[in-house]
Parts: sequence; structure tokens; C-alpha cells
Amino acid sequence: MKSIKTKYLLLFLLAFAAHFASAQRKTIEIKYAGFGEKDEEKFPGAQILTRNDAQQIHIFHDGIDMYCDKAIFYGKEDFVEAYGNVKMVQGDTINLNSKYAEYSGKTQLAFASGDVILTEPQSILTTDTLYFNRAKQEAYYKTGGKVVRDSSGTITSKIGRYFMPRKKYRFQDSVKLVNPEYTLKTKILDYYTDTSHAYMYGPSTIEDAASKIYCERGFYDTESDTGYFVKKSRIDYDNRVFEGDSMYFDRNKNFASATNNIKVTDTLNNSIVKGHYAEVYRAKDSVFITKRALAITLQEKDSIFMHADTLMVTGKPEHRITRAYYNAKIYKSDISGKADSVHVDQKTGLTQLINLARMNKGDAFSAARKPILWNVKNQMTGDTIHLKSNPKTEKLDSLIVFYNAFVISKDTLSDDGYNQISGKQLIGLFDDENNLKQVDILKNAESINYSRNENGELIGIEKSKSADIEMYFENKELTELRKLRQFDGKLYTEEDFPANARKLRGFDWREDERPVSVEDLFVDDPPLNLPVIKGLEPYNDEEEFFNDDLIGRVKKADQEAEDKNLIKKDEKPKASRNVPNKFLNKKDSSKEKTGKKLNKIPELKKD
Repeated sequence: MKSIKTKYLLLFLLAFAAHFASAQRKTIEIKYAGFGEKDEEKFPGAQILTRNDAQQIHIFHDGIDMYCDKAIFYGKEDFVEAYGNVKMVQGDTINLNSKYAEYSGKTQLAFASGDVILTEPQSILTTDTLYFNRAKQEAYYKTGGKVVRDSSGTITSKIGRYFMPRKKYRFQDSVKLVNPEYTLKTKILDYYTDTSHAYMYGPSTIEDAASKIYCERGFYDTESDTGYFVKKSRIDYDNRVFEGDSMYFDRNKNFASATNNIKVTDTLNNSIVKGHYAEVYRAKDSVFITKRALAITLQEKDSIFMHADTLMVTGKPEHRITRAYYNAKIYKSDISGKADSVHVDQKTGLTQLINLARMNKGDAFSAARKPILWNVKNQMTGDTIHLKSNPKTEKLDSLIVFYNAFVISKDTLSDDGYNQISGKQLIGLFDDENNLKQVDILKNAESINYSRNENGELIGIEKSKSADIEMYFENKELTELRKLRQFDGKLYTEEDFPANARKLRGFDWREDERPVSVEDLFVDDPPLNLPVIKGLEPYNDEEEFFNDDLIGRVKKADQEAEDKNLIKKDEKPKASRNVPNKFLNKKDSSKEKTGKKLNKIPELKKD
């Protein structure tokens, strides 16, 4: 007897639980309809509802209100078709308008088509067809759509998805953001409506009338017009190409900065500037670059390389000026130099080597030694050196050494012999091969010269003083030396010439400082420690819109309709009729690998 009572109690509890579960699932309610009728032949088991002159049909389900002019309501399937001026309202967060819509109370999946407009507080989405998963608060289109936001512009794409809890859009395939100031194109764009932040993945460009930005991963604040770009980043503007591992851009200030492996190419002046930190001010036509900074003037036969702690390039394209600060060096195959500061005017072809030590002796970068030039076997120093070249022909024209000019060349056949000339000023002229052909020493000229015969035998060492000296060269060799208004001079034998008298005052042989390659320009630099760039998070796949949970609800609703014979022969079940077949036919990923993703793109690796 006790077992029978227990059995009935269990049956009662199961029945109560089933009833309770059924009551918990809310069904679609018809709040208002002007007229109602039935047509079992066309719409078996359905109510045909139409509006009246007072108001539209009002349908409600679990927090969402639907309004339309006509509706077909399948009560047993908890499914409604809405026609004419359809509007779905969810609190103050979502307004969905369309010509036609379907909604299942069992799956909580809505499908809208025909001039679809989804309005949320920060933006307006328009498309031809739209899916809305109420369970996850996500909207999705796959036939092209447009999102308009007043401050950011208009975004179009073939595929789009809106994650309402995160206020995030994901746009895919032919993504284009059009703003009055610029146009952004990318493969994938994550856009957050509450912050106006946009994240780009894959080949992306931001282009305006004056510049074009390219990257393969980037961030852009559409509200403040600032951006951050990594992975193959570059900016093209005003005959310049600006590249770097990591780049920051401020449109309002016409400013960009970059870190690590930077390259700025001047396409008009055939020059390149490299380094590992740079700032570019477009409005001021200036580039600041440091950390192994290197300027390269590209020439057909022989490029010029200039290195310093800091490089500054300023001026319009037709008149660029390059300034090199702190331990500046120049290298070319036939001439090289070194100074505290170097100033190059690309329009006039004037290069100035300047000594800053006398103006700022406390500066750690200031060199105690004077600016210096090397050409073939000759070393030239002075307080300031000007080197003039022809910008069109790329040939050296002349040089001037101002104050304390000193020329040294080592005697080829002795270990410690040096030919020397000093004076107040030096003027040099170059031949067509960029070799010195004439050097004039002006005022208070002094010289020491090792004279040799045709066999290289030492004739004697001459030391003299004169007002000026003229030297002439052929094939890089001194062929004639003229002393103008000489007032003192004597030829000594090597034995009679004291060793301590063989160097003029101010003698400073600096051959060990001479750059003989591009690599030599960096020998004085401290070790380079580049910062590790954290960058932006890699592309992250989202779970598919038609995920296992949604597809499970759809299949369950279809099965219930079949079990109750609510589907006509050859009719597709209502809950799944607008769901793509590829999702209905796929295996449940939860039984295999969980978390299968939507539109996985192989080239967007998480590097």
C-alpha cells in the first residue's frame, strides 16, 4: 500500500514539474488586434490579424513589443509573421523597423526583411535582412548593411554583427567607414558604439585628401581622431612615406610618431631617414628621428650617409634642410667627415660641419675636437667647414674651412712623417671625380713638406711660412705647391730636422676616427636596447551567431511542430526556415570540439 502511494506521489510531482516548466516559458501574447479571422486552407491553425483605423496590432513576448499592420499568428507553434510597418521595441535600447518580420517565442529568434532599420542609442543600422537572437542579445546580417553614427560617420560591410551587451559591432568583408575627413577601409572592423573606438584587422587603410595610412592591425578613436597602428604600418603624405613597427597618429595636430625600425622616404628628394624613434609634424614639414638615426641621400653612383644622435628634417619638399645633432658623422666612398653638428641644405647643396663645444661645454655629447673632413689621403680640420655640391649633378664643387684650417696627409714612405699645412682659412675645389684638384690656404700659412724625388727617395723636409699657399693635385697626388709671399723657409735633412719640430702647432692626426664604411658611423653609439612593443591584442574569433544553443532551440521547436503534425507536407518548419542549412546540417560541436568560431580567417594569425 505504501509503495502505491509513493508511486502516485512521484507521478504527481513529475506532472507538477512539467506544468511548472511549461508555465515558466512565456508565450507570445496578442495585446491588441483590430480584426481577426481564420483561413485553414492557406494558414492552417493560424489566426489572421489586421489592424483597424485606431492603431496597429500589438504583440508582446517577454519584454519585447511588436507592432504591425497584419499578422499571421500560429499559437500552437508560438510563432508569428508580421507584415507592414513592422516595429519591434525592447525597452529603451532597441527599435527595429522593417516591412516584414518573423518571431518565434520558442527560439527567441527574430528575422526581419525589407528596409530593415535597427536603432540603438548610439547608432542606426540599415540592411535588407537581419537576424536577432534575443537570448544572447545579438543582431546579424549577411547581405550587406550600413551603420550611421553622427560623430564617426557611416560604416558599410557585407557581413555585420551587433553584440548589444558589449555595445560592439563586428563588420566583415569589404568594410568601409566614411567620415567627412577621411575614409577607412579594412577586412574586419570591431567598433564600440559607447567609446567610438575602432579596431582593424587585416590589410587596412585610412585615407584623406593629404595622407594615406596603411596597417594590418590598428586602432582608431573616431571621436578624437587619433590612432595606433602595428604590423606593417606606414603613412604616405606630401611626397613622404613614413614606416615603423608601431605608429601613433593624431589627425587634429597633423602629428605622427613611430617606434622601432623606422624609415622615412622622401620620394621627391631621393632621400631616406632611418632610426628607432621618430616624430613627424606634417603641417610644419618636419621629421625628428633618433636612436641610431641615419640619413641617406640617394645618388645614382654613390649615396651619402649621415648619422648622429638626433636628426631633424624640415622644410617644404622643394627646400628640405637636414640637421644632425651630437656626434654627427658623414660617409661617402670618396669623402667622410665628423662634427658636433651637421647642417645640410638640399636645395643649395651646402653642407656645414659645425663645432658646438665652445657654445655648450657642459653637454655630454659635445666633442672637444674640431670638425673634420677626409678626402682620399687628406685630413682637413677647422672651426667650421662648409662643403658645397651641385644638387643636380650630385658632384662636389668646393669646400671652405673657416678659421684654424689644418691639412694633414701622411708621408707614404715614412712611419711618422706627415705633410702639413695650416692657416686661417682654406678653400678647396673638386674635379669631376669628386677629388680635390686645388687647395688654397689663406693668411698666416705654415707648412711642413716631405720632398721626394721620382724614385721616392727623401730629398729633405721643408718647413716654411708664407702669406698664402696654393696646392694642385692630379690623380689624387700633389703635383705642385706654391708659396705666395714667403718670408721664412728652410729645407732640412732628416737627420738635421728635430723630431719635436716636425709637427705644426694644432697638429691632431685622427685617422682612427675616419669612417670607412656605413657601419663605422655607429661605432661610438651605446648598445641599442629597443623597447618591447605590446601592441594590440590579436584578432579574436567570436562564437558563431548560429551557435549550438540557438540551433538546438530551433531544432527542438521544429521537432515539436512535427510531433504535433503542425507542418504541411513539403513545408519547411517555421522556426528554421530562414536559418542557413549549413548550420542546421552541421554536427553539434559540443560533442566534438567546443567553441567553433564564425568566419575564421587563416591569414589573421595570433602573432
